Amino acid sequence: MFLGGQVVADTVHPLLVWEVPYYPTYYIPRADVVSGVLTPSGRTAHSPSRGEAVLSTIKGAAAEAVDGALEYPDSPIEELRDHVRFEFGAFDWFEEDEQIFTHPRDPGVRVDVLPSSRHVRIEVGGVTVADSVRPHLLFETGLPTRYYLPRVDVRMDLLAKTEVVTHCPYKGAAEHFDVAGREDLAWSYPTPLPESTRVAGLVAFLDEKVDVYVDGVRQDRPKTKFA
Repeated sequence: MFLGGQVVADTVHPLLVWEVPYYPTYYIPRADVVSGVLTPSGRTAHSPSRGEAVLSTIKGAAAEAVDGALEYPDSPIEELRDHVRFEFGAFDWFEEDEQIFTHPRDPGVRVDVLPSSRHVRIEVGGVTVADSVRPHLLFETGLPTRYYLPRVDVRMDLLAKTEVVTHCPYKGAAEHFDVAGREDLAWSYPTPLPESTRVAGLVAFLDEKVDVYVDGVRQDRPKTKFA
């Protein structure tokens, strides 16, 4: 991992720790953190499960991350005691020679994209905004099936691109759209990561807030953290 172009940690023995249910974070052995880059700030933080944390600022030659690292030296979870957690967004992270984004990839998550001839129709407020018989179905562990549709099958005149850009460690950077005057109901990956290239440029809708018909059958709206 880098800060301002400078290596601050390099390890082949990271811990993947699920601090929240949805994705892991890295804990780096302290022995694999570059000597001298951690400066305790005197501040602490408390976790009911992990104990009392000591915060540190990471100082490099060209940048610093204030309170960008924490350690649990007396954690009730013994494995954490000699490890450092870095705030993911403050650093540039690499797995082998490939940069990763947003958060570490979960080894239990798989993404499959399959071409289909199913008839998929999307309605927003009773208005058909997409109608396709050539969708790509994206299956991602723990999430509902997402229907990615060619733009020629989408009423792009009803979509307005927003300033929102989100990042997925499996698919890449997504641009977002308001649909028929309703905020943030669709997205697209212009240049997805290699494992998701089949959805490049296609449009997906937030099934939690639109009406999806597959082969003429209205689908139940899924209940997810994105609703």
